[in-house]
Amino acid sequence: MVPEPPKDTGYGRGPYERDRARVLHCAAFRRLAAKTQVHTAGADDFLRTRLTHSLEVAQIAREMGARLGCDPDVVDVAGLAHDLGHPPFGHNGEQALADLAQPCGGFEGNAQTLRVLTRLEAKVYGPDGASAGLNLTRAALDATTKYPWPRRPGTPKFGYYADDAPVFGWIREGAPEPERRCLEAQVMDWADDVAYSVHDVEDGVYGGYVRLARLLADADERAALCVDVSGRYSAESAGDLGEVLVDLLADPVLAPLAGYDGSHAAQAALKGVTSVLTGRFVSAAVAATRAAYGPAPLRRYAADLVVPRRVRAQCALLKGIALRYVMRREGAAGRYERQRLVLSELVRELLRRAPDGLDPVFAPLFKAAPDDAARLRVVIDQVASLTDPSALVRHGALTAGRRAG
Repeated sequence: MVPEPPKDTGYGRGPYERDRARVLHCAAFRRLAAKTQVHTAGADDFLRTRLTHSLEVAQIAREMGARLGCDPDVVDVAGLAHDLGHPPFGHNGEQALADLAQPCGGFEGNAQTLRVLTRLEAKVYGPDGASAGLNLTRAALDATTKYPWPRRPGTPKFGYYADDAPVFGWIREGAPEPERRCLEAQVMDWADDVAYSVHDVEDGVYGGYVRLARLLADADERAALCVDVSGRYSAESAGDLGEVLVDLLADPVLAPLAGYDGSHAAQAALKGVTSVLTGRFVSAAVAATRAAYGPAPLRRYAADLVVPRRVRAQCALLKGIALRYVMRREGAAGRYERQRLVLSELVRELLRRAPDGLDPVFAPLFKAAPDDAARLRVVIDQVASLTDPSALVRHGALTAGRRAG
């Protein structure tokens, strides 16, 4: 992106090690500590946040990438950075901002991550005076790109906004196919799926929301779960997923979950299940990829990650368990509605009060914006940067006078 003179840090580190350090030390990464993963951030002293999830994804991706021959720091950076663009309140907040941002090109957490890394984070400026964000290497940014295509009808996921197309084009120079992901991005994406599915079920069991005994005993409940998963997390039919689910539930490794009682021994058994499932999912992908491409080191566009169909279906079913019993648990709908209202009112109030109501980072960008769509994008950037608690505090401060009136 922007050439930088060499710095004598005393570390003797390479460019990918520098990339990793920049992500670890940036403000957006620290803010993930107070952003929702599945449970509301700060609501429990055990459950995961976006920060702990990102650390887990990075660890899984680093080990899997190293076994395939990828540069471990590149996949580590991708794992650490992949959720930097996620807004307050998890996927519920993402959908709320996507609706609010329709006039300026929508909102998508992965596209926002690119914006954070290449524009919004304060680190390096180019010769033209514009921010280059963290100024990461092309390889690291490409590895962070889950969806290398723009917003388009019928495809909810996308990787960049229209005004970020120039930097996206630079990142993708040398890609053999326009929308093919590099191997490191595929490794990060599978590590994300593994961490998301396994750890969110772990949290659900610990919190008392997931009770596998119900699934074991009720065929109708199993069928309903498979309907939830089909089309949302898996291309498999509900019927085919049902066969995979029966085998998964019969696996002895899951046996300790059925009688989970929260005791020390039960917690140890729960962690054992998490470790075994994570190891299985990773090893299956590594073995299948090696079988397809051989033993030589694999990186960038030398290979595509191969995940066996049954393993991918098992992972999707675990995601569905978290969806059905944690995200949709009793009382969740009202909380989600409240979160969407908070973000909607925040965007409206900040637009009304801008630029004075914006943070010093965003106020100059609002003043320089050429039209209403660009000004809305600045406000969306501001709101997306907030943590769950700061969104609630900011909302309370901005709406207090209106309520009093």
